[in-house]
Amino acid sequence: MELGAYSFGDTQLNPDGSQRSTAEAVRNLFDAIVHADQAGLDYFGIGEHHTLSMPASSPGAMIAAAAAATDRIILGSAASIISTDDPVRVFQQFATADAISGGGRVEITAGRGSSVETFPLFGHDLRDYDKLYAEKLDLLMTINESDSKRVTWSGSVRPTLNDLAVVPRPTGGRLPIWLATGGNASSSARAGQLGLPISYGIIGGEPHRFAPLAELYRRTAAQAGHTGDNIKVSVAAVGLVAPTKKEALERFYPGWRNLVTEMGKLRGWAAPDKRAYDAQAQAPGAYYVGDPDDVAKRIVHLHGYLGHMRHFLQTDVGGLPHEHLLESITLLATEVKPRVERLLAAK
Repeated sequence: MELGAYSFGDTQLNPDGSQRSTAEAVRNLFDAIVHADQAGLDYFGIGEHHTLSMPASSPGAMIAAAAAATDRIILGSAASIISTDDPVRVFQQFATADAISGGGRVEITAGRGSSVETFPLFGHDLRDYDKLYAEKLDLLMTINESDSKRVTWSGSVRPTLNDLAVVPRPTGGRLPIWLATGGNASSSARAGQLGLPISYGIIGGEPHRFAPLAELYRRTAAQAGHTGDNIKVSVAAVGLVAPTKKEALERFYPGWRNLVTEMGKLRGWAAPDKRAYDAQAQAPGAYYVGDPDDVAKRIVHLHGYLGHMRHFLQTDVGGLPHEHLLESITLLATEVKPRVERLLAAK
């Protein structure tokens, strides 16, 4: 089981609640990735958001920088909003990062976009939500699977490529491409039909309810003739690890409250409710907030339902103090990971 972290960037707050600079948030994210590599974490994902509080808008640029400053950690997008981006540029950026990393440590996770801010930002129509994703994912896969440096492709949402060079090529010839979803059945089936690994974003409710989706994904993949190592599941969740459960709950709550308040204004979420927070932070809730024993047991419990091979946490939300993020990463790598390995070995 690989353990990791992911982030959309997290703009720190002044004592009066005002936001500090988004540039500081990007520097903090870079420092966290380097720290995760040194601590021994397996994976770090950089999400794509375009808000003042979560300004990691360019996963490719961040991953390229991190690739030059790390030695072993796997770097991926979590996720790249492929619907509103250009797959040619996304591939080129990640292939460049792959070359900088030495090869084999860079992945693309392609999402449709639960955050719809990218549609007006880049001039796309939300009514084309799935059409944009389907065609651009097809183009991304066509480029990745091409045996030559030149690509031919045609569709309706982007100009045709007619035997044009798309370079650089990844060191190993191809990049791992994942499909990201928040729990959509059609997305699970699509990933299975395409033979892509799937990454579930689980940010609420009871995570084991995703078990039927994972089963649908694997069944669809088998029916389409896709077997082998590429048929795999990962889980992106929220959480924080601290020396004690009490400390973890107290550290994560202020940022969670800020996040829910902001998202309530943007997307109509309900006002933050401390009782809901406390419930979600206990098994079988979706917030992996606890001490190393608690978080390890809950990851292994979910593994019994999903059989996932990677579990990674978003910790830095709502202005969480940066030192709490770094300590959580350290505990995840040095305390939670060996517990998870022992528990899985004992099953």
